[in-house]
Amino acid sequence: MTDPAFSDIGACVCDAYGTLFDVHSAAGREAAALGDKAKALSASWRQKQLEYTWLRSLMGRHADFWQVTGEALDYAMALHGIADPALRERLLQLYRSLEAYPDVRPALERLRAGGIRTAILSNGEPSMLSDAVAHAGIADLLDDVQSVESVGIFKPDPRVYRLSVERLGVPAARIAFVSTNAWDAAGAGYFGFRVAWMNRFGLPDERLGNSPDAVIEGLDALPALLGL
Repeated sequence: MTDPAFSDIGACVCDAYGTLFDVHSAAGREAAALGDKAKALSASWRQKQLEYTWLRSLMGRHADFWQVTGEALDYAMALHGIADPALRERLLQLYRSLEAYPDVRPALERLRAGGIRTAILSNGEPSMLSDAVAHAGIADLLDDVQSVESVGIFKPDPRVYRLSVERLGVPAARIAFVSTNAWDAAGAGYFGFRVAWMNRFGLPDERLGNSPDAVIEGLDALPALLGL
């Protein structure tokens, strides 16, 4: 049965990193080289990557996500006492081919079979996103891949979410937005999307003054919200 909040959806827009693509798979593939620092390095890398997007947006000092990702990795490696230029380069290249979560392709196939348009809306730089989509083998299941580079500021600035409205030609209220990042879900909700927060990791919701329209555990639950 269709969730009432998702009863008239014309398009589904998904965040990329952490939602479709496992941001920790790069460090996971270098676990032998990183040893017992692998998980901590990956967590620090991701946290600093996000912090740098917010800080650069607030400071009006935009740099694309590829640069931010490299700078965040440099910080994380310094934090954990890892000085290995060759390892740094391998980790960065692995970030361009992150593993997709196993629920991604089946869910996108169901959405497309149900006549729903699909897109990615991401902080990612266009070539990063192109590489990730190609590695995941999901290009045929996406109508559009949208990067914040079109507006020169990172999420959760409203100008980013407006990209989906403009490029898909679908009103905000008819777009279902999905993100694993609760802060991203909050920003999308304030913009006017119908929001499904995908809480893959069992985290508490953010305290940002609003709540998602639905909470799901994986992308495979999204089609059912739309009655598919």
